[in-house]
Amino acid sequence: MVLSRIWSAFIIIALTMALGKFLFQSGEEQIFSRMVTGKTGDTTFVKSVDSLALPASVHRQLTGGHNIANWEGKSVSKTENGYTVFKLQTTNGVFETTKDAVNLCLNLIGIMALFLGFMNIAEKAGGIRFLSRIIGPFFSKIFPEVPKDHPAMGHMVMNFSANLLGLDNAATPFGIKSMESLQTLNPSKDRATNAQVMFMCLHASGLTLIPTTIIADRVALKSQYPTEVFIPLMIATFAATIAALTIVSLKQKINLFQPVILAWVLGITAAFSGLILYIRTLDAHGVTLFSSSLSNGLILFIFIAIVLGALYKRTAIFDDFIDGAKEGFNVAIKIIPYLVGLLVAISLLRNSGAFDFVMSGIKAVFMAFNGDTRIVDALPTALLKPFSGSGARAMMIDTLKVHGPDSFVANLASVFRGAADTTFYIIAVYFGAVNIKNTRYSVGTMLLADLAGIITAIGISYLFFS
Repeated sequence: MVLSRIWSAFIIIALTMALGKFLFQSGEEQIFSRMVTGKTGDTTFVKSVDSLALPASVHRQLTGGHNIANWEGKSVSKTENGYTVFKLQTTNGVFETTKDAVNLCLNLIGIMALFLGFMNIAEKAGGIRFLSRIIGPFFSKIFPEVPKDHPAMGHMVMNFSANLLGLDNAATPFGIKSMESLQTLNPSKDRATNAQVMFMCLHASGLTLIPTTIIADRVALKSQYPTEVFIPLMIATFAATIAALTIVSLKQKINLFQPVILAWVLGITAAFSGLILYIRTLDAHGVTLFSSSLSNGLILFIFIAIVLGALYKRTAIFDDFIDGAKEGFNVAIKIIPYLVGLLVAISLLRNSGAFDFVMSGIKAVFMAFNGDTRIVDALPTALLKPFSGSGARAMMIDTLKVHGPDSFVANLASVFRGAADTTFYIIAVYFGAVNIKNTRYSVGTMLLADLAGIITAIGISYLFFS
């Protein structure tokens, strides 16, 4: 029900904003066409300006080796006759977005087939139940409705492990398998159980040890200190996870001060602290090598451990793999309608200018109260992340280009990108995979966890970078 209201609100706000711009703002005569048939990269605004009309920051960008400068959300380039201000469409229109949603699901088929195939081998060999027994004492406290030896326990361990190491491709199939396992315990098939809500909120909080893609992007943009954001990112995602755990536990009346829960939380905190101390001893190359080796090495370790376990149990390894892989195809196709609906609503919202309107309002408030506008310069990355991972990545990259890859704004944007997660994508994919329509308080909790991560990111960035 909550998701239905949010989806409807996105569409109503987007169309209202677009109508207002069409009627009252010059140069927006094509806004409806852009929203429906436009494509990413289309030029949506062009105007020639004199050199005196441009602020000093734009001139510094153009004389500092950049062919294109950023100016209040628009781009500026130098021509033979002066300067041209233009704006490119950053999000596909409705028609292209429907194709994007389908292509996204089709691209998931291969990775889903691979990991669900290996997951099925592990289940048949008893590996998932083995993991369930190990994690059972802790998970039984925060998932009290799930039996200790239920396969869902092992599936959730696999998902959280993939998330920790930044393995998004592996986390998705493991997460969907977790939701399917939990769904077998669900008496009301279209309404999320307490366990499903807890799992989704912890998953969406995005606890991460290895922010591999963020570091790779910073390296590509020639940052001198690409790994400087490593520790702040870990702290911000940890804060978001603790916030999610606390909120859901309060809603479900789970006592977080039980000795088992405290022992696990303190143990995880100690492990994080130890990892931070170790990372501080490495140089930039060492951190990059450590992160890539650990994350990719774990995937290979999981594969070999599953195969060796299946050989020991004498199961039909390849037949089990094929059976699991077939399920990956079916799941990827099943989530297409959910992704189409959600991505179209987000496309309308972004192309209507509603997002830019909100950012302008936030900047005006910061300026009125003499706040640090550097936060506002980095904030678009944080606000986009719950809606679009690729959009947040593009915004972070643009911020690094405009402000310099090692500036405070660039570092804050990098931490913002990791501090939040793609909340609405996660809701569409995971709840859609098991046909749950009533997500209860999941959306609100996920967004509050994102907010906790963002607030922590701001505070920790001042501590590390200012």
